[in-house]
Amino acid sequence: MTEADATWRRFDRRRRVGRFLALLVSAVVVVASWEFLEMGGVDAATVPREINDLLTRMYPPDVAYTGEIVGPLIETIHIAVLGTAGALVLAVPVALLAAKNTTPNAATYWLGKVIVTVSRSVNTIIWALFFVVIFGSGPLAGTVAIAFRSVGFLGKLLGEEIEEIDPGQVDAVRAAGASPVQTLLYGVVPQIKPALVGLSVYRWDINVRDSTVLGFVGAGGIGVQLFRGVNAFAWESVAMILLAILGVVVVSEVVSARTRAVVR
Repeated sequence: MTEADATWRRFDRRRRVGRFLALLVSAVVVVASWEFLEMGGVDAATVPREINDLLTRMYPPDVAYTGEIVGPLIETIHIAVLGTAGALVLAVPVALLAAKNTTPNAATYWLGKVIVTVSRSVNTIIWALFFVVIFGSGPLAGTVAIAFRSVGFLGKLLGEEIEEIDPGQVDAVRAAGASPVQTLLYGVVPQIKPALVGLSVYRWDINVRDSTVLGFVGAGGIGVQLFRGVNAFAWESVAMILLAILGVVVVSEVVSARTRAVVR
């Protein structure tokens, strides 16, 4: 055996070539996208000047405007809370349908997958536009939009958790004479409860951030004030709104992290 033959390599020649080709194709796609969008036409020299001009207009933030955004901020948090709660109620049965070991048959399995896919493929803003047409402007449309968008996220991840449960515990509960509902309550739910709580808190954290922009399409929350401020070029008020949103997001991050730590 020669010294070259004894050299250790992580991948064989075939995998190295495959990885190189994948990297090459990715680079070509990125360059093609850049050229298609004509990114090269942007005058990079003007960017620092425009950023400085915007920050100058936003400073100092209009502290006196704080009183007008407290109510919308609270409304934003409520939209996130109710939307997440509604999504959780809908996501559990969807997850049971989308999991191979709990779905009744192939038709219900694909029904669950379709619901998950449709929910996740439509952005929250698009859902909000849809429900603003149905319910009119206001927090109801935003709450339902948040719920429908979150169903796919929670349903997909909960379904994967259900597929990973220990079937022995389920069989033991069923062998003791439990009904199908009791089997779910005592054989399946206890095994996925930590994931259920953790995912719900994580999704609420995401929904707090999503709720801040729903007002751009009339779905309630702090986004309404933000939209008005931008349209009126009231940049000092916009700065105050952004700081308030930042504060809410930071608090939600802390609550989410603490809750997930307790669940673990």
